Amino acid sequence: MTDPKPIIVALDVAAKAPALALVERLDPARCRLKVGNELFTRLGPSIVRTLHKRGFEVFLDLKFHDIPNTVAAACAAAADLGVWMLNVHCTGGAAMIAAARARLDQVGGARRPVPRLIGVTVLTSLDADDLAAVGCPGEPRERVLRLAELGRRAGLDGVVCSPQEAALVRRALGPGFLLVTPGVRPAGAAVGDQKRVMTPAQAIAAGADYLVIGRPITGAPDPAAALAAIEQELTVVAA
Repeated sequence: MTDPKPIIVALDVAAKAPALALVERLDPARCRLKVGNELFTRLGPSIVRTLHKRGFEVFLDLKFHDIPNTVAAACAAAADLGVWMLNVHCTGGAAMIAAARARLDQVGGARRPVPRLIGVTVLTSLDADDLAAVGCPGEPRERVLRLAELGRRAGLDGVVCSPQEAALVRRALGPGFLLVTPGVRPAGAAVGDQKRVMTPAQAIAAGADYLVIGRPITGAPDPAAALAAIEQELTVVAA
């Protein structure tokens, strides 16, 4: 773990008021924020600008998946917002990923760093039965690794995978390739709709760089205290 802020808090809320009420209880020096489909669809780019004004770096989690030119243009628009990280679906293929990479490299510069470009492999809500049902038989870990390898060749900075695949991908692709892991739950926390999960300490030990954590922090009576408890767990791992 090299980044002093490995925790990305998922703002998976439905409206501006609860989102900002939560943000007021968090410290941009200790975490980053993820804006996903629901919040962005309701509020648009303004919510990203608002979070930036409060000092937070933003992971724009819209999982772009379309023809190469369309995804490249969407990534450029996200870069115009100044986001720290954005993602595409690896199943969009190498040409789509390469187009996104090329467009981001064109729009980046000294005054506006290029956002980190990561690829979604297999959603953490899916297991082997779910994959088989959509015509992709096999274990999730096999598909995750295949898509991660494709993504790196096409220019991704890293991938999103469950913590259960982190060690496998890290061994295969080595250091420097970012692993962003949702499906992270502190011991005793409700799993919810996630199927491939680990604790924060287990995920970091497996090779994850960043942990996307939502409800265990955002649903806690004291989000700052919940974040601090996870930080303490990771400090023990680092030691």
